[in-house]
Order: sequence, then C-alpha cells, then structure tokens
Amino acid sequence: MAGTGRSLVVVQNITLDGVIEMVDGWFDPADDSRGTEDVVEELREQMAAEDALLLGRGTYEDFRGYWPNRTDDTTGVAAHLHEVRKYVVSSSQLDPGWHNATVLSGSLTENVLALRRRPGRDICVTGSISVTHQLIAAGLVDEYRLFVYPVVVGRGRRLFPPGTALPPLRLVRSRTFRSGIALLAYRTGAGPG
Repeated sequence: MAGTGRSLVVVQNITLDGVIEMVDGWFDPADDSRGTEDVVEELREQMAAEDALLLGRGTYEDFRGYWPNRTDDTTGVAAHLHEVRKYVVSSSQLDPGWHNATVLSGSLTENVLALRRRPGRDICVTGSISVTHQLIAAGLVDEYRLFVYPVVVGRGRRLFPPGTALPPLRLVRSRTFRSGIALLAYRTGAGPG
C-alpha cells in the first residue's frame, strides 16, 4: 500500500535493542546537555521537509502540554510544532485545542491514504507507538528515520512488535553525531523516492 503520493515517514528515537518507549530516562527531549547541536541541525532539515504530523492522542497531548509553553526553545521545534499541520488519531477527542490541529476518527488506513493523496511534503509520525504499529501492520510506511541512541534498556515497547515481518529495507541515509547518536534512514521497497 505504501508508495501513493506523499511519503509517510516514521521518525523515532530508538535504543540499540529497538525500544522506542521512554523508559529509564534513556531519552529526554528537553536534555540539551549532551552536545546535540548537530542533532538539532538535522532536526531542522527534517522539519523543513515535512508539512504534516500524524500523532496518536497520547503523544499529541504530551506535545500540546509541553511545546507551546517553551519560552527557551532555541531549536525551532516549538515554532515548527505550532505551525505544522497536526493530525490527531483519536476516537474520543473532539477539540484538539492547538493551532492547525485536526482530529482523525474512523479508519486509520483510509485517513492516511486520503492525507497522502493531498499535495505536500512528508507526513511524519513520531512517538505514537500504537499508531506507528498500526501503520507498520497496514504497510503504509514509506521510510523509517531512526535516531539510534547508544544504550540498551532491556524493556519497553519496541518499534517492531514481536511477529512483525517486513521485506528488506533499503538504507538511504546514515549520519553519526558527536553524542554517539546515529541516524539511519531506511526506505521500504514500494515508497516514492
């Protein structure tokens, strides 16, 4: 199903053992102490390539509760998150309560296919573990951009649940950062680009 129109890109912070859940403090989005200026540079490039975010309700509420209140953000993430088109996957939320946000209810697959048919740049998904798992299972992901942290935590939800099988992915980009984090970007076989 991947490969129609705009790219759907999963962007995740991930441990060496595949965990994307924030357990045991391995990842803190507010931690600027690791010398991550080069990571911030990369994030700015990625933000310029996207014009839509697809988020699960929990991640969306976390973002909405945190980012609009940041007055010390020098990265541009807060401003980007305010302006970018945000699509919230939820069957219970009625009022998204944030600029440029729309609630999507009903079939995730149908909603994503409709978004992909619209003109625009990348549609990115970050956090939103349950939504990400549904997108993977439906074959809707065109690219995985993984910020791999040099840690092993041994527990927590992983990017690929047990039993997930995918055709081989194609490495399209890699970059290492001073902090030891590495970016690995993989395309699926059917995706554009």
